[in-house]
Amino acid sequence: MPALPLALALAGLSVAAAAPGHAAEVVSAYRSASCGCCKGWLDHIRKAGFTVQDHVVNNLPAIKQRYGVPGALGSCHTATINGYVIEGHVPVSAIQKLLKERPKVAGIAVPGMPLGSPGMESALRSETYTVFTFTRTGVIKPFQTVKG
Repeated sequence: MPALPLALALAGLSVAAAAPGHAAEVVSAYRSASCGCCKGWLDHIRKAGFTVQDHVVNNLPAIKQRYGVPGALGSCHTATINGYVIEGHVPVSAIQKLLKERPKVAGIAVPGMPLGSPGMESALRSETYTVFTFTRTGVIKPFQTVKG
């Protein structure tokens, strides 16, 4: 097994067989039962052609810890795709960029719940927000800015 898939397997992550951007890619999402905005984000992902495995969990902080999400980047749901972690209201454009560029990071995140982000749409206003990358060692860097 090549080094990256082996490392991901040892970390409890999987690598999907589908090519990046292919509709057969599976997003495994973890959320609490009471979160309505999480359902909105899942609808955003489905509309882009991703297959979604929706996992309702009782201990979301344990999921975040399992996947190494830095506390500063936390949001209301956590997901995985092709060996990457997706935290919060990340737009499809950032996920597609991640899968195309394949940077050496653990994942990407939108901290908090910015108005106008997928699942947090607002008729009144939208905020400009940043999608960040993060590594297992805690390095956080801007990845993409989304204009409000």
